[in-house]
Amino acid sequence: MKTVSQKKAVIAIILIFIIGIFMGITIERNVIPAKFIPALRIFSIPEAIDADFDYNLFWKVWSSIKEKHVAQPVSDEDLFYGSIKGLVQGLDDPYSVFLEPDLAKKFLEDISGSFEGVGIEIGIKDNRLTVIAPLPYTPAYRAGLRAGDKIFAIDEKDTIGMSLDEVVHLIRGPKGTPVTLTIWRDGDKRTQDIEIIRDVIEIKTVSWELKGNNIAYIQVSHFSEETWKDFQDIAHVVLRANPNGLIIDLRNNPGGFLDTAVNMAGYWISKDVVTISRDAQDKEVEYKSSGRGDFSHLDTIVLVNQGSASASEILAGSLQDYKEGTVLGEQTFGKGSVQELESYRDGSALKITIARWYTPLGRSIHDEGITPDIEVEMTSEDYDLKRDPQIDRALEILGGTPPTEPIE
Repeated sequence: MKTVSQKKAVIAIILIFIIGIFMGITIERNVIPAKFIPALRIFSIPEAIDADFDYNLFWKVWSSIKEKHVAQPVSDEDLFYGSIKGLVQGLDDPYSVFLEPDLAKKFLEDISGSFEGVGIEIGIKDNRLTVIAPLPYTPAYRAGLRAGDKIFAIDEKDTIGMSLDEVVHLIRGPKGTPVTLTIWRDGDKRTQDIEIIRDVIEIKTVSWELKGNNIAYIQVSHFSEETWKDFQDIAHVVLRANPNGLIIDLRNNPGGFLDTAVNMAGYWISKDVVTISRDAQDKEVEYKSSGRGDFSHLDTIVLVNQGSASASEILAGSLQDYKEGTVLGEQTFGKGSVQELESYRDGSALKITIARWYTPLGRSIHDEGITPDIEVEMTSEDYDLKRDPQIDRALEILGGTPPTEPIE
C-alpha cells in the first residue's frame, strides 16, 4: 500500500527551517555548514510559509549547540538528519517518518523479500507501541505474543518517542540471536519480559481446508506479492469442492499490498468500488474490483480481531458494506492511512501519509476500524487452552461442525 515517487533533493525537506536567510535576516557564514550553503541559494520562499515565524531561530539553536554543547565535536550530519526527523515528527503521525540512509536501505530490503527477525507487525495504538499481529508460526507467535500487546521496552530500551522504523531496526537482527520485549497485556497487573530468538521470516500467506459439513475455510495471514496468485489457486480448488459455506480468516493479518486486497474482493464484488482514498484536498480516488463475484453465491463469514489491519480492514469493510460477508470477531486495529515513499539522492527516504482509506459506503477505517456484525471475544483462557470460539461460532452459523479438539 505504498507508492514510490521520483527522487527529489533531500535539502528541500528542511526549507521551513532555513527560510529566514531569504527574508533579509543576516546570519554569520560560519554558523551554516559550508556544504549546505550552495544548496540554500537555489530556493525561493514558498508562499505557504508563515512570515510571522522567526526562522532564524533554527540557526541560532544550531550555532549554540555547535559552540556550547559539552560533547564536542558535534556532528553536522547528526544535526542535519536530526532536524529533518524532528520536522516529520511535528506531524504527530506515527506512520510518517524520515529514514536516514541506513534505515531506508533496511526498509527497502524488508519489503522486497524474506528477512531475519521475530515475525510481528507493529503500530501505534492509544499512544503506545502495540503488536498489531504476530505472524503465524514465527518466533513471536511461538513465544506467545498476541495482538494488542503493548511493547514498553526492547532490550530494556524504553520505546516512548521511538519511531516505528527505529523499533523495527531494534527488533530485527541475525538469525539465532535473542531480543527481549517488555510487554503489558490487557488484564495483567504488571509487565512481563518475553525473550524471542530471531529467525528467518518467510510466511506462506494463504492456506485452506474443508471443515465439517463441507464448509471451506481460507486463512489469509498477509497481503504480500505472492498472496494474490496463491489465493487464486486455492479459490479454484474451493469452487470445485462446491462448499456449503465459506469462512475467510483475516485475524492477525496486518495488511500489505492494496492491489491484492482489491483483487481478492472481486471474488465477491463484481466490478464495483472496493475502497476509496481521500487526501487533504478531499480529492477521492475509487479502487474497483475487476472480478466476477465467483464466491458471491456462498454464505461467507469474515473473521477479524484487533490484529486485522490496513488491507484486511479494506477487504472486510467492503464485504460488510455490500452484505457479501458477515464480519465476526473483535474490533479491528484501525489503520486506514495511505503512505507514499520518497527516496532521495543521499539514500535517505521520507515515508509520508498522503490520504485515508474509506469503505465503499464512506465509513472511515483510520482509528475507528471495522466493527463486527457479530462480536465474539477470544479470552486469555481461550488462548491458553487453545480454544477458538470464533471459528466455532462461524461453523455454527454456517451449519458446520465445530472441532471436538482444541486447534493446534
